[in-house]
Amino acid sequence: MKEKILVTGGCGFIGSEVIKKLLEKGYEVTVADNLSKPESSIKEGYKFVKIDLTDKQKTEELFKGFDICVNLAAKIGGIGYFHKYPAWILSENNKIYSSTFEAAVKNKISRIVYISSSMVFENISIFPSKEKHITKIPPPSSAYGFSKLIGEWYCKAFKDQHGLNYSICRPFNAYGINEAPGEEIGYAHVIPDLVKKMISGQYPLEMLGDGEQTRCFTYVGDLAEGIVKVMESEKAVNEDFNISSPEETKMIDLAKKLWNICEMEKPFEVKFVSGFKHDVKKRIPDTSKIKELIGWEAKTKLDDGLKEVVDWLKTKI
Repeated sequence: MKEKILVTGGCGFIGSEVIKKLLEKGYEVTVADNLSKPESSIKEGYKFVKIDLTDKQKTEELFKGFDICVNLAAKIGGIGYFHKYPAWILSENNKIYSSTFEAAVKNKISRIVYISSSMVFENISIFPSKEKHITKIPPPSSAYGFSKLIGEWYCKAFKDQHGLNYSICRPFNAYGINEAPGEEIGYAHVIPDLVKKMISGQYPLEMLGDGEQTRCFTYVGDLAEGIVKVMESEKAVNEDFNISSPEETKMIDLAKKLWNICEMEKPFEVKFVSGFKHDVKKRIPDTSKIKELIGWEAKTKLDDGLKEVVDWLKTKI
């Protein structure tokens, strides 16, 4: 008999893909979400509960009868969002962690799969970055990155005191369809932001910083598969994993790829504008642990994934 899975924050960008993978495998899934994101939507095939997960009493009731919780719920957005709402992000995410981890203990959940973020490595200078480096580097500078690191400490503290098993998944720069661009620059992630600028006719194309920042973009379907594999594996109990493509891409090169995919008529031209205070210059994860222990690696080539995203965004913008 398949376990009963509770997915918090399951109507969001990554959560929707995780649920799709879980349903394909025959799990009984319940999704809890407050539907705060404009692109949040309820799909068929699972039970849905609309809930404010900062409400401890309601959250404790919600967690009854489940085997595993995949905990995606958090206040999240692009870099502009991080800078505008630091206090709210830190406060609300801590409330969500307290509520959900305490509910998991009281209801004897067998394991909580916590979805962290590559932003916990915000101040790292060791590349490629291994999971074990998290204890050897300064804490994140942004409130969002710090809040996700706090969530990782919740995993360890609740294991130490209450015996609650955990697995930590750190997605790196997820992209794919169903992620809409924000109303303001930086409210969503860089790929939908850039495509929106291009399709809207901005010229020259404005880019934050100097274009030399690097990221490892990971297709959301691959990422969701990695999260589910971690959830299913006994080897993943009380372990942490970088879930990412290992392919490093400069922002300027990403913009050129998108310009060509969008089939822009004008020659590629960029205007660099001031970036945000907390803008990570380099991010390269070591992905050997999840490959060796769980047998997962990213499969989707960036060019293929970007083409899919552009085709989808052209129908939405």
